[in-house]
Amino acid sequence: MKNSLKKLWKENKLLFIFIGLMLVFRSAVADWSDVPTGSMKPTIVEGDRIFINKMAYDIRLPFTHISLVTLSEPQTNDIIIFDSVVSDKRLVKRVIGVPGDTVTMRNNKLIINNQVISYKKESTTNLPSNNYHDKIETINGQPHFIRTSKLASQLDNFNQVIVPTGQYLVLGDNRDNSADSRVIGLVPRKEIVGKSSQVAFSLDYNNNFLPRTNRFFHSL
Repeated sequence: MKNSLKKLWKENKLLFIFIGLMLVFRSAVADWSDVPTGSMKPTIVEGDRIFINKMAYDIRLPFTHISLVTLSEPQTNDIIIFDSVVSDKRLVKRVIGVPGDTVTMRNNKLIINNQVISYKKESTTNLPSNNYHDKIETINGQPHFIRTSKLASQLDNFNQVIVPTGQYLVLGDNRDNSADSRVIGLVPRKEIVGKSSQVAFSLDYNNNFLPRTNRFFHSL
């Protein structure tokens, strides 16, 4: 048995080293993740595979959440990937509130640090239903699309939250169809594994998993 293992190692040493390095790379440097739900529509759609920059905020010990060196902190508008203990899932959401911020939502409109956030309605002609609005939300001068329902939802409002140190308030861009901080609470800094700013590739779940070439390397 021992001789067989030695022979296997000798004959496949380079392959094993390559696999090991790839696993370390995906664990600590960069990776990609599929997005199975529509909670980040219209920014990210079901079937997108997004790049994850795992060194955006920390250099971590591979295969752990232990930070060896902190490089930066998540900023408002960042799209982050985190391993949620509460939901027991890896989630993708947008950072809305960072430590020290005060955040309130009234009728699906945000108030951050006493500033009413700007919204501009976009055409909904491409939406599958007339029950939704696509809007441009601008926070700190940075615009991005969000989607809201025309129907009232219990997610449309929350009282003022003061974001404490080491926590982040996150929302999905599909505001009425997202289990975000309104459901799972604030996100601890230690759960954040990386940042995404680009789609790697995309498959259409409703069309035999055919590639959506128009979303390949699409910026978020």
